[in-house]
Amino acid sequence: MQPTDTRDPQYYHKVVDCQWACPAHTNVPEYIRLIAEGRYTESYMLNRESNVFPGILGRTCDRPCEPACRRVRVEDDPVAICRLKRVAADLRDDVQHLLPTAPPVKNGKKVALVGSGPASLTVANDLVPLGYECTIFEALPKAGGLMRTNIPAFRLPVRVLEEEIDYVLDMGVDIRYDHRIDSMKELLDSEEFDAVFVGTGAPKGKELNIPGRAEAADNIHIGIEWLEAIHFGHIDSVGERVLVIGVGNTAMDCCRSAKRLGGKDIKVMARKTRPYFKASPWELEDAEDEQVEILVNHSPQAFVVEDGRLLGMIFDLVEWHENEKGRLVSTKLDETFIHCDDVVLAIGQDNAFPWIERDIGIEFGEWDMPVVDRATFMTTREGVFVGGDAAWGPENIIWAVEHGHQAAISIHNHCNDIPVTDRLPYGMTLVSTKMGIHEWRYSNDYNPANRTPMRYEELERRLADIQVEAELGYDIPQTAREVERCLNCDIQTDFTAKLCIECDACIDICPVHCLTITENGTEEELRDRLMAPADNLEQAIFVSEDLPQTRRVMVKDEDVCVHCGLCAERCPTAAWDMMQFDLINPHAGQHTWSPAATSA
Repeated sequence: MQPTDTRDPQYYHKVVDCQWACPAHTNVPEYIRLIAEGRYTESYMLNRESNVFPGILGRTCDRPCEPACRRVRVEDDPVAICRLKRVAADLRDDVQHLLPTAPPVKNGKKVALVGSGPASLTVANDLVPLGYECTIFEALPKAGGLMRTNIPAFRLPVRVLEEEIDYVLDMGVDIRYDHRIDSMKELLDSEEFDAVFVGTGAPKGKELNIPGRAEAADNIHIGIEWLEAIHFGHIDSVGERVLVIGVGNTAMDCCRSAKRLGGKDIKVMARKTRPYFKASPWELEDAEDEQVEILVNHSPQAFVVEDGRLLGMIFDLVEWHENEKGRLVSTKLDETFIHCDDVVLAIGQDNAFPWIERDIGIEFGEWDMPVVDRATFMTTREGVFVGGDAAWGPENIIWAVEHGHQAAISIHNHCNDIPVTDRLPYGMTLVSTKMGIHEWRYSNDYNPANRTPMRYEELERRLADIQVEAELGYDIPQTAREVERCLNCDIQTDFTAKLCIECDACIDICPVHCLTITENGTEEELRDRLMAPADNLEQAIFVSEDLPQTRRVMVKDEDVCVHCGLCAERCPTAAWDMMQFDLINPHAGQHTWSPAATSA
């Protein structure tokens, strides 16, 4: 194998598994270390550089970083990355003076943003500091899109939502509330804007058209519309017996909301078994802790209505098996009737684009969705961009944020006559953490502590008031315990081949047997020759240049390294060093921020 190019930003980026898995590539290990030092403001600002909404995401993120956490390779549970993000948001000082602002002189370019969800707000966040005049058209009386209307206050307090939205709007965004765009053609024909970004989400809840649906319309609710009505105070009660159809995160928000609106007997009805549920595990746990019952293998057959009044639903009782093509198919075993007063349908969301004419150069493809380039976020009409849930269907907020960052790059290119396909490169810095012979700038001892449980508001109080936040967040002792579980995966083992004397000291001391000196060969051969064979093909192996003594190579399995630094401590020639890797994300806005900014 050829020597590994560790100066390619993507090599070490992939080693930092949590950051690699985060769509916005948030610098997780560094913000956790800042929390460990009590530097909550710096941690918050470092978060905001990538994910824009640390307080919101610290409560609502779908946590793609956590399954990737290297901690799960040594024990069951990952570091509580998301909950630590909330700690930084809750304990920070005022950050208003640290935020980007619009320059007094604009650049003459105007951008229209349809919808005020996280994708549109991120576009504005990146472009306003560059001098763009951004106008957001919002159909509702308040900003935030589905993260306002679909996430209940007991999960995301309104004060947190509005504070972080206002950080963007207060930069100088022109937002026009109660202003629904009914015609893309009219918007484009006005020639007022140099670019248009569509961030309208997936605002249409799916229907369940089975017998009895039309007869009981008043007591059958579309989940996302029902949550929106609760948020704006149009609904404040529900029947005692409620059935929620579906087992995604929206269904969990619906069943938990029903408990707070007076529901006593709340059942979530699932067509399949738990391994196939779409809801996040912690959402399921929270619902069950609040005495919501989840019934599996119940397939809706009909609504039962008498004299216009909903009595309940009939379900097929099914079991599932794979057919000859490997697809899951069901077999009906029996059926059952379940009484209820209300039904909430939370079986998915669709996009809706009746306001985009089909003859203006924007092509539509499968599922009547606009054709959008996955790298540039531009449609087939030049200057029109789409991101967030509006692009390819429902995803989490963090995905919408990354869409916004990438779309902002494209809009900036478009407005400056640069091809939108020209993407800014990723960068990196690599700095030694050495402070002494056996001393580093990070805590390198392995902490065997288990994941820290979350504190919750007392059950009776939280169920009595939908505005009471269910999770209390970590306190200081809990935070101090949890931050030490991070394995500092951005602190990389940096090897200088010409300094190696092949004494094997590093190999002897490595606690996970990830190092081997051997003859060079194919990747398959080297993976097999390691002291512990490198079986995870998704993670690269490091191969050094030829060693000066024997022309062999140092090989390392990046998959199992726990970044303890023992190899560097033991090495008598300093061939190994522990270097902090920092990925530099490309954003249209060049308003970069570093922890040193607040200490200056």
